[in-house]
Amino acid sequence: MDLENFTISSFHKRLLNKEFSVLEIVQTLFKFIETRDKEINAYLSLLKDGAVTEAERVDIALAENKFVSILAGVPLAIKDNILINNTKTTAASKILENYIASYDATVIKKLRSAQAVFLGKTNLDEFAMGASTENSGFKITKNPFDLSCVPGGSSGGSAAAVAANMALAALGSDTGGSVRQPGAFCGLVGLKPTYGAVSRFGLIAMASSLDQIGPITKTVEDAAILFKEIAGKDEFDSTSVNHAYDEILNSSIDKIRKLRIGIPKEYFIGGIDKKIIEGVEQAMEKIKSLKLEFKEINLPHTKYAISCYYIIMPAEVSANLARFEGVRYSSMPEVEEKVKTLRDLYFRNRGSGLGVETRRRILLGTFVLSHGYYDAYYAKAQKVRELIKNDFVEAFKEVDVIISPTTPTPAFKIGEKTKDPLSMYLSDIFTCPINLAGLPAISIPVKKYKLDSGELPIGFQLIGKPFHEADILGIGQFYEKLEA
Repeated sequence: MDLENFTISSFHKRLLNKEFSVLEIVQTLFKFIETRDKEINAYLSLLKDGAVTEAERVDIALAENKFVSILAGVPLAIKDNILINNTKTTAASKILENYIASYDATVIKKLRSAQAVFLGKTNLDEFAMGASTENSGFKITKNPFDLSCVPGGSSGGSAAAVAANMALAALGSDTGGSVRQPGAFCGLVGLKPTYGAVSRFGLIAMASSLDQIGPITKTVEDAAILFKEIAGKDEFDSTSVNHAYDEILNSSIDKIRKLRIGIPKEYFIGGIDKKIIEGVEQAMEKIKSLKLEFKEINLPHTKYAISCYYIIMPAEVSANLARFEGVRYSSMPEVEEKVKTLRDLYFRNRGSGLGVETRRRILLGTFVLSHGYYDAYYAKAQKVRELIKNDFVEAFKEVDVIISPTTPTPAFKIGEKTKDPLSMYLSDIFTCPINLAGLPAISIPVKKYKLDSGELPIGFQLIGKPFHEADILGIGQFYEKLEA
């Protein structure tokens, strides 16, 4: 079975042509995962029983000539901070090692309605805090293109699963680049939707004003298919918005050619790997062949984005993770004689199941929210956030889409940056401003990459106006046709 060349759209066509059954594909994938994932470590858990049951349902529906959606039977990987009812959901943290979800996230409900198949839950940086998937409480995920390199983070398990052909597509979450950066490192498409376009209900919160669930796929078309299915208003998420995406898969070249693309000079700075610059310039030349107009723009407050992000994000982390006090969500410690009060128990157990990076961010966030420092740090960062958002507002008066690198370097070596948190944080330099501004953005591979090519993938990023996912997905789909 040629798993490498499967996309969602090609899978659907071949399924309707009865070239295979869903059950055959699912069983083939599980056999492949058993061998391949021993060296990749993409999955934290597999959902074999549920996957087989759903596969059989779709096969019966097809045998009875019933209508099935384009996602029916499609084998997906799900990041392990997204709840699936009656399934272990750990957020890659020891403190949640035995937590069983009691309901489905809204995105999971929507995918169930479309009869998608969930193969398993994928590894991530603990509570989605990291850019390499080295911060997991359970294992380190490796990049399928080079096992000595990271797959990116925090959705590294999802990206590695798709890149290694252990799933057709996956869901991740993006707080500062956690879908786009692993997408770039693994030669895949990673879409971060507009804030509010996709419900966050059932996503274990990291930083609530920044988090968004998004797809990681092999093609831009597949990203559009998955996004359209999971997007929409949700009564359980007050930040979600009802927006029509009817034309997201049917962009015309005439409509695309009306879009003007901005090149922010602040995103093409010193310190970027030469291969990244060459790759993005190569992508721009191909897009220019579609007869789109380019224009240089300014985003003057970009230089403050990392500092701003690493104040606001930890502050929200500190608030969101206060519930994980080591009592309700983990096994109780053996009570010693000196533990006589609840306060004693908290001091004895609180934080014992959390990793170094998670504790670092909680402490940093608690500090910037504390009395005497709130105005100096958090309040000031929120003002800077408004300036960053306003930069994009002004830029979008001149252009429709912005192009930039996704990352400053290709995938780096495992262990290369773990001792230098600041160096790791700079991996988000081109992605975190988009989360601060709540905009949609997509990372697209510069070209098609083969696992046995010896090359490390490079991605470029397209940034759109709020709820204009159709623009960046449209350009991306026509760009892919040039690569075909």
